[in-house]
Amino acid sequence: MKLTKHHSKLIVPDCLTVPFIEGDGVGKEISDVNRQVVNKAVETAYNGQRSIEWKEVFAGEKAFRETGEWLPVETLETFREYLVGIKGPLTTPVGEGIRSLNVALRQTLDLYVCLRPVRWFRGVASPIKEPQKVNMTIFRENTEDIYAGIEWAQGTPEAARVLKFLKEEMNVKNIRFEETSAFGIKPVSVEGTERLVRAAITYALENGLPAVTLVHKGNIMKFTEGGFKKWGYALAEREFEREIKEGKIVINDCIADAFLQNTLLTPEKYSVVATLNLNGDYISDQLAAMVGGIGIAPGANINYQSGHAIFEATHGTAPDIAGKNIVNPCSLILSSVMLLEYIGWKKAAELITESLSKLFINGEATLDLSRFMANGKPMGTIQFGERLTSLIN
Repeated sequence: MKLTKHHSKLIVPDCLTVPFIEGDGVGKEISDVNRQVVNKAVETAYNGQRSIEWKEVFAGEKAFRETGEWLPVETLETFREYLVGIKGPLTTPVGEGIRSLNVALRQTLDLYVCLRPVRWFRGVASPIKEPQKVNMTIFRENTEDIYAGIEWAQGTPEAARVLKFLKEEMNVKNIRFEETSAFGIKPVSVEGTERLVRAAITYALENGLPAVTLVHKGNIMKFTEGGFKKWGYALAEREFEREIKEGKIVINDCIADAFLQNTLLTPEKYSVVATLNLNGDYISDQLAAMVGGIGIAPGANINYQSGHAIFEATHGTAPDIAGKNIVNPCSLILSSVMLLEYIGWKKAAELITESLSKLFINGEATLDLSRFMANGKPMGTIQFGERLTSLIN
């Protein structure tokens, strides 16, 4: 049965159909383990009264082999119809086809929030002294900025036309190497900013978190990044005036480069972050490295207005290790935890997180994590999944 949305509330059936894309490279391995873990958690949490029915849809190399298309229309329509879904990593075709399969999914379904929660699990090795202080949720804008993909290659007639327009119509005089420059445009809108910041503040209030920090480069890009800051503050003051006055939430901001430094020095000062696309890319990957790496970094792409959400592994396809039973499935598993939380099945989500914590404290992990643990016990992908499943009870 399908997830539906009535007004602002998700209606979740006890037997929920969830479309999934297996993914390329290591995708099959992590997807198989993920479904096994989630099925056990849901069955255990609700005594068999709830379940997930998995519906495979195709994208990437598997889709191209079977249909001749990298992203079939049927896949997009299935995600549109069922509201939620989950996906493994996808290969983007080189020199042909879609610019990015991930971007295409996000743009088509208008999944304007890239949600990246970052936390540390005790037992996981970290390059910083106090990783326990890192506990942030990143709201990264997912449809504008560089993801709009507006560029013109150096040496093309289009680039020459852009240059001519900039010089003759816009009186631009500070392009240093005119004839060898490529050009790009980053659109940042009031509407795009407002819906992202609104989602971040709402999330913070619903989860009892103290602050939302707007991260930007407005000191240099005054009308795009600076606009993001200005419009974000205006939205907060207009729609959350009472909560701000009552001290339920603090809205502040930080320049992006200073923020990256601060996350290393004083990460405990930040809880929820709202930022544009490119900044969010840097920030989420740095934070993931601080708590052990992208192998345990979950992610989601969400439209809080329509209810559409696709949860995903945040790492790549890793073809060099595909089929070797060594890939870490935790990014996809923790993304499923996010899915379960999103639909309100929090008990099942907690069972998975608690069981993962037990494994890591005991040094049980795939090789990418266990090799840095003081008591590390390396496990294969399949064995890790079986061990995790056995702890869910």
